[in-house]
Amino acid sequence: MLSIIESADNKKFKYAKKLKQRKYRERLNAYLIEGVNLIEEAIKVDAPIEVIFVCEGVNAVDYGKDAFILAKNLFAELSETETSQGVIAVVEKPKFDLKDLAISSTDNVVVLDRLQDPGNIGTIIRTAVAAGYKAIFTLKGTGDIYSPKTVRSTAGVMNRIPIIEIGSEEELISLLRTLNIQLVSTSPAATKYYYDYDLSKGIALIIGNEGSGISDGLIEKSDINVKLPMSNDVESLNAAVAAAIIMYESVRKKY
Repeated sequence: MLSIIESADNKKFKYAKKLKQRKYRERLNAYLIEGVNLIEEAIKVDAPIEVIFVCEGVNAVDYGKDAFILAKNLFAELSETETSQGVIAVVEKPKFDLKDLAISSTDNVVVLDRLQDPGNIGTIIRTAVAAGYKAIFTLKGTGDIYSPKTVRSTAGVMNRIPIIEIGSEEELISLLRTLNIQLVSTSPAATKYYYDYDLSKGIALIIGNEGSGISDGLIEKSDINVKLPMSNDVESLNAAVAAAIIMYESVRKKY
């Protein structure tokens, strides 16, 4: 039988509550996931789960010694969803190091250049995993990868792909040159469409900020600059939609 936590002074609860703020997620190297599917996905990939809270009154799987029943009022303080399934877990952030990154010149990666919308970020991560991309690099100014909304948007697959923050554009370009991977940017000013190139392997696809797009420096340093066909004076697509189209072009080229 699971132990119940009823006091707001409980150390495990106080620790979890701190993780609702980005500064503590970064400081404590942990984040929250909510919902049965996300927790089952985390268990499936052996993500380092620190503790699981089951809301009082909810019939849920007994997840073992690291699971506790949490009083309804306390669970409500942690929950970020309108219709919660009554289960929340604290997960340690995965540790990815550039030195241990197994990427070859034929692999594809995604670069997030100051994206802000958590839904876009999460959807791009999920699509990258589905399309067989090998890593995601985030540049300074990109939104919080481990915010609750981003985590939900990934459908829990963020532990299946290395996600690494890169300090500067110069560091990114140096890394890609070392790996012999081509930098691919999208711009309405490009002269060719994305399907005019073979994007099936060895590319780093840059997805730019929702408002300002890809930085001028990265566009200038790109090996390939492409655009998507647009009709009826539509200027651009949602960042996650544009990313999915190009990522799946690389999949299409392989078959």
